[in-house]
Amino acid sequence: MRNYFIHEKAWSESNNIGENTKIWAYTHILPGAKIGSGCNIGEHCYIENYVSIGNNVTIKNGISIWDGITIEDEVFLGPHMVFTNDITPRSKNRDYLQVKTLVKKGASIGANVTIIGGCIIGQYAMIGAGSVVTKDVIEYSLSYGNPARHKGFVCKCGNKLSFNENNALCSCGLRYIIDPNGYCHLN
Repeated sequence: MRNYFIHEKAWSESNNIGENTKIWAYTHILPGAKIGSGCNIGEHCYIENYVSIGNNVTIKNGISIWDGITIEDEVFLGPHMVFTNDITPRSKNRDYLQVKTLVKKGASIGANVTIIGGCIIGQYAMIGAGSVVTKDVIEYSLSYGNPARHKGFVCKCGNKLSFNENNALCSCGLRYIIDPNGYCHLN
């Protein structure tokens, strides 16, 4: 007896789906995919074989997750965002070099964002809608644009942080510090 929900119009070939995950209509999951518990996978999604998805991940409608992509726990993927996994795509190229992409815990990627293969999206980073990510995004970074650029920092709760002498206190009560290398950390 399975302990997850799969819509009657979805197709999951994977037996590695966690408890309380929901898979909605017109989604296709290939046999090698690993999906954690408590996930919500929207309509019209496609998940390939060599994909790992953590726990409590939200995947909105119209997203394809290609081989070589790892998504850690508590990630939010906005509607119709795009991953790539081939830097030099050509039709019928059997020798392409697949690149890996990692989206770390708690990151949020907005609607219609494109992530170029090979990037690492840091923990709790937030990428604004419509952005094109061409390089790694650091932890807690607020990034947006084409190409996406660092515009500030956000809290684990998602609020933008305001710093005074490299220190910030979020309205949720969490404190942050910017280290001498320009990285944001919980304090």
